[in-house]
Parts: sequence; C-alpha cells; structure tokens
Amino acid sequence: RQALEEMRALYERNQADVSEAKAGRSDLIFLIRFRHCCLLRNQRCLLAYLYDRLLRIRALRWEYGSVLPNTIQFHMSAEEVEWFNRYKKSLATYMRSVGGEEGLDLTQDIKPPKSLYIEVRCLRDHGEFEIDDGTTVLLKKNSQHFLPRWKCEQLIRQGVLEHVLS
Repeated sequence: RQALEEMRALYERNQADVSEAKAGRSDLIFLIRFRHCCLLRNQRCLLAYLYDRLLRIRALRWEYGSVLPNTIQFHMSAEEVEWFNRYKKSLATYMRSVGGEEGLDLTQDIKPPKSLYIEVRCLRDHGEFEIDDGTTVLLKKNSQHFLPRWKCEQLIRQGVLEHVLS
C-alpha cells in the first residue's frame, strides 16, 4: 500500500510537470523521466512481490491439499483465496482427465515412498476411513493403524494423522 501511495504521488507530480513542460519549461524533462523510471521500478517490484505470493499460494495447494487451514486463509486476501480456489478446480479437472476412469492424484507421493504401508497415529477424531479393499477403519484420537501410504498422505498433511517412525 505504501508503494502504491508513492506511485500515485509520483504520477500526480509527473502530470503537473508534464503540463508545465508542454508550456515551455524544458528543464523539467529530466525530472519527469527520473520519476517515470521510479514508477517503472516500483511497478516491477510490486509485480515480483505478487508473483512470489502467487507461487507460494500454488505451493500451499500441493502441501495442504484442497482445504487450507483457517490460520493460513486468514492471512490471504479475498482475491488470493479466489485464485487458490480456481487453481484447485483447474488442477482437479486436469487430474480427472488423465489416468483412466478414476483419474490420477498428482498430489500424492510427492516424495517417493520407502514402503507402501506406514504406521500412523491419529491426532484427532476423524471418523470412519475407507480403504480401497473395502475395509473401514475408525480413526479415533491416539489410535494407531497400519495403512497404505497413498491413502494417508492427505490426512497427514491436514494434521489428522501423524506418521509413526519406528
């Protein structure tokens, strides 16, 4: 906001000096060019900042999944939340379009797994959890289970489960 206010002030001063320069004061041209370069620099800095935030928001989708924690969402603007939701939908559409009938979840196995099954501890009550073979597991606080890694990764990222290291 401070950079935008500075840019607005520079622009207004330039507009006033351009009027005077048109009237015949050619000594103001260098000052106008300097202010214009300052405006362009500030614009590049703001665009770099916004692009960096955009990359971080995109990384949040891969890290936390399709639902952001409230503590993170609190620090985002309405436009950033809207962009996150559009990116989430776009990614979901793409993942459904590849990999056959069920689609392909690109967000799982971000790091190659060492084993297909892992031991997890439930950090909070989550309810019933169904595995592909039809088995349902009741995820209660402090219960431990031996589950397929790819089914648990999303819940681990959301903070429902914790990977128990032997």
